[in-house]
Amino acid sequence: MEKKETKQELQIEIQIDEQTAQGVYTNLAGITHSETEFIFDFLFMQPNQPKAKLRARIISNPIHTKRFLLALMENIRRYEERFGKIPERELPSSGHS
Repeated sequence: MEKKETKQELQIEIQIDEQTAQGVYTNLAGITHSETEFIFDFLFMQPNQPKAKLRARIISNPIHTKRFLLALMENIRRYEERFGKIPERELPSSGHS
């Protein structure tokens, strides 16, 4: 007799307050890491201004960060299939992207 394994999808109810639901626009990101965590700083920089304002900081473990990377790559692939290739611009190397 063969045993069939089925994965049950976990249904998660997401609760969100009105302010968070509005989202935050960022146009610059910085990423740093240690052995146990990744830190993502999301910033907003106004044109022709020499400074940027930190809008959000996300701290995550390496396993979740890699899952996030794979999910982001998959969503970019789907986006480009639907809307066309996202242009790439070379940016100065400063740890920010």
